[in-house]
Amino acid sequence: MLLKGFCKAGFIFFTNYSSRKGRDLEENPFIAMTFYWEPLRRCVRIEGKAEKISREDTASYFHSRPHDSQIAAVCSKQGQPVPSYQVLHAQYDSLKNKYPEDTLVPVPDTWGGFRVIPEMFEFWQGQSNRLHDRITFRRIETLDKFEPEVMYEGEDGWVYTRLFP
Repeated sequence: MLLKGFCKAGFIFFTNYSSRKGRDLEENPFIAMTFYWEPLRRCVRIEGKAEKISREDTASYFHSRPHDSQIAAVCSKQGQPVPSYQVLHAQYDSLKNKYPEDTLVPVPDTWGGFRVIPEMFEFWQGQSNRLHDRITFRRIETLDKFEPEVMYEGEDGWVYTRLFP
């Protein structure tokens, strides 16, 4: 997935709702995202719940994309089998003729954005001696219980904990 934005409310990405990812999130909205930077030996894992963003926000982003990308999104049945590359290209060319550069491409009903509302962050820093540094931040309301000997209160309802590697 391509992360397209983030704000205090969460992390935004767009996809085809009929894709495997879209169908999986419809059935089970809990999600984990991992960002790994090998040269820095760092990783961030974010767990939370995905919710669809508004059609207005989806349309705003969709129409900010290059025209050819909009056409590709309309053309694509993401992750579904296609008989050949030629069939895909013929559909794309047909849509390019139907929606020339100066026309508004309609946002497909099956395409849109998700916001991941974070409930947990884990920050990992790799160490050559394998004593990796791991710290988690969790929303306090997601905890079964607060353990003051290993948990520390942060700001805005977050609690942080250091983990063994």
